[in-house]
Amino acid sequence: MSYKESADTKKIVIFASGSGTNAENIIKYFQKTKNIEVAAVLSNRRSAGALKRAHDLNVKALLFDKEAFYQTNDVFNILKDINPDLIVLAGFLWLLPANIIKEFPDRIINIHPALLPKYGGKGMYGSKVHEAVIGKKDKESGITIHYVNEKYDEGNIIFQATTPIEDNDTAESLAEKIHDLEYKHFPEVIQQLLEERN
Repeated sequence: MSYKESADTKKIVIFASGSGTNAENIIKYFQKTKNIEVAAVLSNRRSAGALKRAHDLNVKALLFDKEAFYQTNDVFNILKDINPDLIVLAGFLWLLPANIIKEFPDRIINIHPALLPKYGGKGMYGSKVHEAVIGKKDKESGITIHYVNEKYDEGNIIFQATTPIEDNDTAESLAEKIHDLEYKHFPEVIQQLLEERN
């Protein structure tokens, strides 16, 4: 049991498919708070850096496969046991099963690296989003934090932040700007959501 764990400790579960920089940033942010902690990081990819980052920060790291997610209640039961106050998708690429969404209403959020409703939907993630934005010659991009429902990137928007796009920006340089927005705002929005539920 964590030293922070008590009746009034708010628990976060993070789902991540990739390198886990956002997951690490969120874990470190809440290690400095008294009543909020990341209880576990779950990933659908064995090679996901998110699992190692969680392990290195003494956070439970759990791997699951498609069968455990969609065909059985294995992941659902893990979540019920933890009973998180918030489930955070940080670079997680699978649609959540309906039973998880139903069990945790308004307790699942996602971050998207563009200003939804633009550049959202199936297949729009990571560098693909930034390439599309640059290709359209948009003057700004940003991040969207939103609730999760049964469709990609269509849940109610909670927060957006923008960054200007310069003429010489590339998909890579835009990605760096977007990461900066994610690292700054994602933990703050999570904290705000949890504190509003007191």
